Amino acid sequence: MVLATLALGTVIGVVKLRRDGRVRDVAPAPDGLTEADLGAGLGERATLVQFSTAFCQPCRATRRVLADVSGIVPGVAHVEIDAESRLDLVRRLDIMRTPTVLVLDSSGNIVKRASGQPRKEEVLAALAGAVSHGSSHESSHNPDEM
Repeated sequence: MVLATLALGTVIGVVKLRRDGRVRDVAPAPDGLTEADLGAGLGERATLVQFSTAFCQPCRATRRVLADVSGIVPGVAHVEIDAESRLDLVRRLDIMRTPTVLVLDSSGNIVKRASGQPRKEEVLAALAGAVSHGSSHESSHNPDEM
């Protein structure tokens, strides 16, 4: 019984580690986020939106990664939102934990999402998709499906 419990705990831990911070595609939403929703301007090419809480340790590391990426990639903004003070957005966007990172295209549409601390390489790859999504969206004037 003890060995089965340890084995189950190990499996759960490995699965959690593999999924934590992984950037994934999201289903197209009918409406994106606006500057009014964010309390800040959208990036010219893309926006990284981070939901954090005051005592979240991984949120600090995520903040550094996203600030670094937004400093490297021209036209990308980083907006941090306190989840506790913006429960309306937390509920609307189904934010279940912090940090949660949303990658928006230039129009404010959510194209990628990560729960947990994403790696810099994953954020850069997600931005490449968001930038191409935003430019194709603007050129076609029709909503793209992912």
